[in-house]
Amino acid sequence: MTLQQSIIEELRVQPTIDPEVEVRRTIDFLKQYAKKYSFVKGFVLGISGGQDSTLAGKLAQMAVDELNEEVGEARYSFWGVRLPYGVQADESDCEDAIAFIQPTNVYTVNIKGAVDQSVRALSDAGIELSDFVKGNEKARERMKVQFAIAATNGGVVLGTDHAAEAITGFYTKFGDGAADLTPIWRLNKRQGKAILKHLNCPAHLYEKKPTADLEENRPSLPDEVALGVTYDQIDDYLEGKAIDASAQQIIENHYMKTEHKRHLPITVYDDFWK
Repeated sequence: MTLQQSIIEELRVQPTIDPEVEVRRTIDFLKQYAKKYSFVKGFVLGISGGQDSTLAGKLAQMAVDELNEEVGEARYSFWGVRLPYGVQADESDCEDAIAFIQPTNVYTVNIKGAVDQSVRALSDAGIELSDFVKGNEKARERMKVQFAIAATNGGVVLGTDHAAEAITGFYTKFGDGAADLTPIWRLNKRQGKAILKHLNCPAHLYEKKPTADLEENRPSLPDEVALGVTYDQIDDYLEGKAIDASAQQIIENHYMKTEHKRHLPITVYDDFWK
């Protein structure tokens, strides 16, 4: 088995999907989890205005609507969380995503004060954070807020990890990589777009250039620039297609270097050196 085949098998990516089938599959997954655990009152997710959170948020709200219809009361909720650091550059996109999703509840928590205070506290201790590391602080603060909201309301936190992100490890460990459930795991980027198009999402929300937007020295840095490879190339790779050799090497190097992100904390029983 080639490394490409092994990765595809590990991430459970299908070469083609039926958007309607995947919508149903994801909604049923969320509903089944909520029904299995009586403590679950709904789902929490940060909404950034980008493709991934728009997709996961819409599917979560659809699951909540079906659950409430089945029980005949508003027992379940979806909490969409706005998490700007100061003023968000693509504020209008975030507002459009909220309008499309129609969350049961929306919270807005500006993380700037908490992040800046953390950076100052570290500086006072003689630890100066680089711009990149400060970006990780932002991602972890956002996830901390989501878990606090979930704990307060009896919710579970959703993650937006998908195959094109997982293969490159393009997320912050214990930041946006932390979650209780990852409903769109298995999909690549173009498959997520196809589902949003199927759901009549405003096109600009899934056609925009993806960016983590965590670095202040490089604001709105496109993911594809940071990765050195395009999402089309990543998606082709995940669908088992042949791609340019240099792009394949970049993707596989990202995969190997970020293996620790896709693994639970390592114990003495893990053969991590092999």
